[in-house]
Amino acid sequence: MSLIISESIPTFPGSPKPQFITWSNIYDDGYNLELLFLSSHTGTHLDAPYHFVKNGQKINEIQLDRLIGKGILIKLKKARNSPITKSDIILFEKNNGKIPNNSSIFFYTEWQKNLKNENYFTENPGLDSSSAKYLTSKKINLVGIDSPSIDLGKDKLFRVHKILSKNNILIVENLANMNKIRSKEFNFTILPLNLKDATGSPVRAVAS
Repeated sequence: MSLIISESIPTFPGSPKPQFITWSNIYDDGYNLELLFLSSHTGTHLDAPYHFVKNGQKINEIQLDRLIGKGILIKLKKARNSPITKSDIILFEKNNGKIPNNSSIFFYTEWQKNLKNENYFTENPGLDSSSAKYLTSKKINLVGIDSPSIDLGKDKLFRVHKILSKNNILIVENLANMNKIRSKEFNFTILPLNLKDATGSPVRAVAS
């Protein structure tokens, strides 16, 4: 479920483009080695609560059992600037049963297909405050989405980030290949780098 990180991957406006800098080569040094320069929120990545909460958990403080488990897939095809609402989630529950407390929820909106488009970061679908508060009431563990932000692209105040982070709910953004998940429940593994005091990390996210 992870995008490939390269120098050409689109990045959030204002964030640096990744750079792969050759440091050693096999001809002169006997081995190849590169330096990496990139934001900790590049590509498919995990937001730690510390990203928006002063005393929130940092990446290296997140327990691994929160990152390996069973996920619930909610398919909601969303167009540009379309919010995922509380009503959307309640309708899913009406058709599929109540979402248990402490669940990990993944939203498949089909927005990832716009990755190379200019509006990918500015008009993306995301949760609104009503859905974020509803998930918070269920003490959700983690929320993932196949768009660049859990917030709507037009929300410059990052309201949903703040609601979820304040309640110690993990956020995974820029998930890929979610169309390949065939069932509403699946096993997931989302592993960040063990970066001390970091606000986020690129992840290798896997569904099975």
